Amino acid sequence: MADARDVICAAARALATRAIEAARVLTSNGAAIDDHQVIVERVAYAATEARVIEALVHAPAGLADVALVAAAELAAQIPHRLAPVARLLGLGALTYDADATAAIEASQEPTAVEAIGAAAITNQGRFPWPLDEVLTEVRANVRAFAEREVLPHAERIHHHDELIPERFITEMGKAGYFGLAIPEKYGGHELGNLAMILTTEELSRASLAAAGSLITRPEILAKALLAGGTEEQKQTWLPRLAAAEVMAAISVTEPNVGSDVASVACRAERVPGGFAITGPKAWCTFAGRADVIALLARTDADLSKGSRGLTLFIVDKPRFPGHAFEVAQPGGGTLSGKADRTPGYRGMHSFTLAFENWFVPDAQVVGGEAGIGRGFALQMAGFAAGRLQTGGRACGLTQAAVEHTARYVAERKQFGRPIGDYGLTRYHLGRMASRLVAARCITYAAAQAMDGDERAAAPLAAMAKLFSCDVAVEVTQLGQLLHGGWGYAEEYPISRFVADAQVLPIFEGVKPILTLKVIGRSILAM
Repeated sequence: MADARDVICAAARALATRAIEAARVLTSNGAAIDDHQVIVERVAYAATEARVIEALVHAPAGLADVALVAAAELAAQIPHRLAPVARLLGLGALTYDADATAAIEASQEPTAVEAIGAAAITNQGRFPWPLDEVLTEVRANVRAFAEREVLPHAERIHHHDELIPERFITEMGKAGYFGLAIPEKYGGHELGNLAMILTTEELSRASLAAAGSLITRPEILAKALLAGGTEEQKQTWLPRLAAAEVMAAISVTEPNVGSDVASVACRAERVPGGFAITGPKAWCTFAGRADVIALLARTDADLSKGSRGLTLFIVDKPRFPGHAFEVAQPGGGTLSGKADRTPGYRGMHSFTLAFENWFVPDAQVVGGEAGIGRGFALQMAGFAAGRLQTGGRACGLTQAAVEHTARYVAERKQFGRPIGDYGLTRYHLGRMASRLVAARCITYAAAQAMDGDERAAAPLAAMAKLFSCDVAVEVTQLGQLLHGGWGYAEEYPISRFVADAQVLPIFEGVKPILTLKVIGRSILAM
């Protein structure tokens, strides 16, 4: 008899494929996405859910029951997601065959989900994931570091909006966390994308803002350099990034430019020996502490050239420990920045910047003269890695929420019993755990695919980011509800998890644009 997951996967994939094929016809293979945005968004998310189910089929044997519950819930959602656009796509009935329907219904029965919740209470929210010897050691070492160095400070950093302690960076640099995807010949460890995901996941479990995002920005710059930097630039910057001698910030967004990267207006004008940068930038995370900013600026004043007029620069700057700074170069250029207050994700701090004739030497144009006008492509190479890593960050935050909730419901008593003894509590906790396993499955699958062919795997990384970030928002909020009134109190970490999770669907590609322009475009193009 076929495994129930296989039956569910085949049915979900067939329905998603029907929707994709119909959307291709409607949008002329994606050329008319903007004329049918709601339809494309629905189809892209359904395709993502079908791909998550496919990843769940390959979940570790010890997690088969959890994976089955997760797959069934996702498959049941797909018809509902497509229902508002089914007539416009000419899809007809959004139903599964009898075998798939039976498997989906049986796998979602309350007793099956409650059993997972009961297991979560017993194992304090931890569901072991088998890995090879090297990756097992990576996870164990990072978890020990995060619990020893990061966790004791996470709440204080969040409550007081403090900066990340310098010790975090120093110790992580010594441990090699910044060089996991950098080749050995450039000072890295080249352990691959899954090792990188495990690292950022464990750091995010302790604190998304104070540690989980630290390796993302150096990773984005490193990927851009590997994709198009000169050999001299690789030899100059990659070893320093790997050792945390240089910390990087990424500057693409502007006050009036968000997802429409091709419309970047901050300009870079040629001057003797280099370029002068002038213009505003926004949401530049870690810009105060960073030693360099990977900055996308317009080198061609002809706005009709769009992304072809953009160039990527490595911009030197002094370190600043506070929430605002202003600095002048000997030649008269100025750079100022102010951290924008946010309800969560505190510790990294995102800055609004103002450049005025800030000098950058020719040697720090990524790709040299050949890199002029190629900045958009190089930046996107870095963003694919950033999206994958964001999937890992979401998994880490989700794991923290499951663990804290499992412990809370085991200890909190109402009506003479721990609330974890009640069926509805266990049901909700079971759903939280199954969603976590689903997020891990798609994120780990994307990491392994990126190790094979980063460019081809970029859409899968986007799917992992889209799905895992939504899971983090959903699970942290459900965990907060299971904490009752104390879930809204800052004395309990779950309130921090909820606040931090809100940023995940926004950065590294805001959810609507990621769904339409990355995932939608990739599945509709022939």
